[in-house]
Amino acid sequence: MGDRFEAEATRLDGLVVLNRKVLKDDRGFLTRLFCPDELEALGWSGRVAQINETGTVHRGTVRGMHFQNPPFAEIKLISCTRGRVLDVVVDIRRGSPTFLKHFAIELSEDNGRSLLVPKGFAHGFQALADNVHMLYAHSESYVAASEGGLNSQDPRLAIEWPLPVTNLSARDSGHPLLSADYAGVSP
Repeated sequence: MGDRFEAEATRLDGLVVLNRKVLKDDRGFLTRLFCPDELEALGWSGRVAQINETGTVHRGTVRGMHFQNPPFAEIKLISCTRGRVLDVVVDIRRGSPTFLKHFAIELSEDNGRSLLVPKGFAHGFQALADNVHMLYAHSESYVAASEGGLNSQDPRLAIEWPLPVTNLSARDSGHPLLSADYAGVSP
């Protein structure tokens, strides 16, 4: 591993928490958000197809739980560059021993953590502060016809959002609850 990231495995196979090393001096700081040479050993493969930034105005807002279906499934590297969020991923890989289990972690501008999310996971977050900014590196380009989503309120997922859920988009609130026969996506 290089000198800018310290990796922590999680209970969900392939999902990695990255602790970014921050270099500080009297002028400010520098932190590396992405380095394919260092991240390849942790599961990043291929190119960076897109880098997206989101801004979320109000505390309590939930965005997600989003994914792309194969063959456009993507790896994501997620960082919070302003404010704080509870970042949540759900394993939706068919046949996985942790199928429909979730992992949640606080990402913030202060804690220097990022999440490296492999293919086959749904992702979302709740803003824990006003005016949150998130930065996403994606290994695949967005394909609308391949888009999928889970309902962030689905009792089967058992996600405990720390604040009352507010400001769900029509798209996110419209995702149906999982049926008993939901089998997930091909890994």
